[in-house]
Amino acid sequence: MRFQNRFQRFMNHRAPANGRYKPTCYEHAANCYTHAFLIVPAIVGSALLHRLSDDCWEKITAWIYGMGLCALFIVSTVFHIVSWKKSHLRTVEHCFHMCDRMVIYFFIAASYAPWLNLRELGPLAAHMRWFIWLMAAGGTIYVFLYHEKYKVVELFFYLTMGFSPALVVTSMNKPGRISLHL
Repeated sequence: MRFQNRFQRFMNHRAPANGRYKPTCYEHAANCYTHAFLIVPAIVGSALLHRLSDDCWEKITAWIYGMGLCALFIVSTVFHIVSWKKSHLRTVEHCFHMCDRMVIYFFIAASYAPWLNLRELGPLAAHMRWFIWLMAAGGTIYVFLYHEKYKVVELFFYLTMGFSPALVVTSMNKPGRISLHL
């Protein structure tokens, strides 16, 4: 009990059913700083990845992944700053909250781009290259229609989108080998 009282200022109150999570001031600050801190490394890493690409397909894939990563940190940082410092601008905050949720869907799709685009895949797995983007578009539509209403359904969509492309490993033509160059 003493432990709970000691750290109470760092804890948020439980979110109501179908209600939005309300972070404490400390959580807002941590969200802003941790997301903002990673913007520059994401941009530099994306540029480096693009520069080290050998062919056009690798460059496109590096660009897709880099844009997804940078968008994730930039949009999330802006949302957390608006949510923390400009929460009185409810429409702006709501817009950026939706954008934050949507960019997660597209980041998941972009995260699979290197694996799905640069590996030799079987016919079933080749369709996953496009299906992952359709799932991201579907998640975006879901956010527009049902933002903050059905959290379990949204979690299910995130998990399905995150795990289903991994199933293509069963239809790969050649098993890949990972080599580390130190």
